[in-house]
Amino acid sequence: MRAQMPELDTLRGLAVLLVLFFHGFGFEFTTRGLSGVAKFLVAATLPGWMGVNLFFVLSGFLITGILLDSKWRTDYYRRFYYRRALRILPIYYAVLAVLAVLPRLGLIDRTASWGFLALCCIYLANFTIFFGVPMQYGVLWTLAIEEHFYLLWPALVRVLSRRRVSAAATAIFFLCPVLRWMYVRLGWEMGDYTWLYADGLALGAVLAALSRGPWGSRTGMWRTTVVLGSVSLVLFAGGFRYGIFLASRDAGLVLRHTALNLFFGALISLALLVGTSPWRILVNRPLLQFFGSISYGVYLIHMLVFDLVDHATKAIRPALTATSGHIGLISLRFCLAAGITVGIAYWSRWHFEEFFLKFKGGGMQGSK
Repeated sequence: MRAQMPELDTLRGLAVLLVLFFHGFGFEFTTRGLSGVAKFLVAATLPGWMGVNLFFVLSGFLITGILLDSKWRTDYYRRFYYRRALRILPIYYAVLAVLAVLPRLGLIDRTASWGFLALCCIYLANFTIFFGVPMQYGVLWTLAIEEHFYLLWPALVRVLSRRRVSAAATAIFFLCPVLRWMYVRLGWEMGDYTWLYADGLALGAVLAALSRGPWGSRTGMWRTTVVLGSVSLVLFAGGFRYGIFLASRDAGLVLRHTALNLFFGALISLALLVGTSPWRILVNRPLLQFFGSISYGVYLIHMLVFDLVDHATKAIRPALTATSGHIGLISLRFCLAAGITVGIAYWSRWHFEEFFLKFKGGGMQGSK
């Protein structure tokens, strides 16, 4: 564990690019009407939603580490929530404001009702269904889950020993797939509820606790990497016949996230090991670290920018509107939207968010 862990920014960059390419290609257009290389390239973006799992495990690892390292401070709660607020709230509420204004100015086709925005303001984007409000901006449900984690987890870390933190997180990790199984068996809708997706955060927390104890040695971390990676591969191999890759059957639906979270836990552990070895160049990739540094902004705004590009294209040059089967137009749309997204996220990170972050003080890099 080091104050600066640039390899984690590399992983964060990888995660946000997975999500960006997924929403830019496979999610929006699928492979319908494509063939050959074009079909292969678009199909390769379809697993990009897994970037969310990597984000969750990373967050659980980093936030739990911060909490464990500061749990004896007298200003434990104030310091944590003050620093979290400075990091996540300014751009989050700025995006909500933009989401409120753009549809009413007729600049995007997306609808953002006042009810949905109000629920997002209090981080209930993943519970809108309870209030009869549809999900109107998909990326916000994951941020709601992380906020619930920030709200509840610090109190447990404060009162529990490191070993008990690890035990509590392990219990949550196993409880989530049990709850997913109950939802499947009872025929309940598998929504984006916190208790169904907290196992990624929990696994990251386990890794943070282990890395600060006897298992934090290089030998221990290698063992952790091997155990997590092996169990993940066993689950994927054993679950193949049960549709674990496409979640096409009940067992696959229940265990897919478990296997993915274990795999990403192993990846984080491996990245930390390689990042402190002579081979550190393998995990210190400047381009990915650049995207990691602006990942929060990219994640928040990229779907809005895709909507803006779509609306502008229809209004100015309808013939260039991207549709399924036209890889050239799909790629043009992606390049325009991705370029604008990166530009805005970069400006936001260093000219908007940085204004607030300068009040945050020092801390462990990669705290998101």
